[in-house]
Amino acid sequence: MNEQLRKDLSAYCDLILEKSTAEKPFWNKEVERSGKQNKWNYIDGCMINAVLSLYDLTGEIRYLDFAVSFVNAFIDEDGNVRTYKIEDYNLDNVCAARNLFFLYDQTGDERYRKAMDHFREQLDAQPRTQEGNFWHKKIYPNQVWLDGLYMAQPFYMEYGNRFEKMATCPDAIRQFKAVEAHMKDPKTGLYYHGYDESKEMYWADPVTGCSKNFWLRSLGWFAMALVDTADAIPETLYYEKRYLMGMLKRFVDSILHFQDVSGMFWQVADQGGREGNYLETSGTALIATAILKGVRLGFLPESYGEFGEKAFNGIIEKYFSIGEDGDINLGGICLVAGLGGANHRDGSYEYYISEPVVENESKGVAPLFMAYTEMLRREGQEKKAL
Repeated sequence: MNEQLRKDLSAYCDLILEKSTAEKPFWNKEVERSGKQNKWNYIDGCMINAVLSLYDLTGEIRYLDFAVSFVNAFIDEDGNVRTYKIEDYNLDNVCAARNLFFLYDQTGDERYRKAMDHFREQLDAQPRTQEGNFWHKKIYPNQVWLDGLYMAQPFYMEYGNRFEKMATCPDAIRQFKAVEAHMKDPKTGLYYHGYDESKEMYWADPVTGCSKNFWLRSLGWFAMALVDTADAIPETLYYEKRYLMGMLKRFVDSILHFQDVSGMFWQVADQGGREGNYLETSGTALIATAILKGVRLGFLPESYGEFGEKAFNGIIEKYFSIGEDGDINLGGICLVAGLGGANHRDGSYEYYISEPVVENESKGVAPLFMAYTEMLRREGQEKKAL
């Protein structure tokens, strides 16, 4: 990575943080478009995770200060989380709680420890499928989404590792195994976005219960869930850790068949070049991060690193731009996609390509900076090796 790109990405991060507060985060386009009060949410959680990754790598205190200020706007001295409702049983809300481990380690502030317990309590009561997987949300009964694995499982495993002598590990592994059994396509090796155990939802296949397509960002969430959850398992649980590592490698081997010559991946992953499909930033960045982190941790062979680098560089080449006025932008980000709900999201190809494509949104920006930190770590390792 050349020095100019490093400077540009650093300036881009500074610009985004300068424009953001907990009340109005510049990166959260969903809140911006709705005009509503910002709430505790996974979109902000992903961005704070990226900021903390930058702090962990660089040691620049401004990143930690920003994260602490942002998170403290939601968590009071007793560990209560403003705007969070446990009774929503929404796995998305657990995602941002992952940052509390790092903040607690850095500051020793007990509010973070108390807040973690609230999210752990949610998972104790989270509705489940008959097979034992967490429902994605209470409003989506019997449904498992790939997104939810990233939102909940790394937190679930890390909490178990730190505070429960890994009591959560067998349950988490069972949930991943069930996803592999029900949501993996045997032909491509890719995973469908959603699964309805009841097979009653209009988007679900009446035989398999799966949705119709392979949405890129959900595949990215899935890849990151495998890496981060495996990372939270101590080496003493050898077989459990190796199971997730194997699952990761099998998935990466499959998705790489669909990597475009640009290095990026397509919004509907297996239909590159089809009319309306496009190379999408957020999912590509998540997959790049998962590959690069997987290589760094020894979960993937070293040779796979070139594919992660290619994906990262593909995003920079196609969607990262600096205008004549010095304005910096990251484009090609799918704003949102889901299944069911008021908008009758049917999981069709036409649906996935119809959602808005935006710039400077956390679901693309945060994974890009996660991938960026992995790129920098990789370069540092190479320098040490020399």
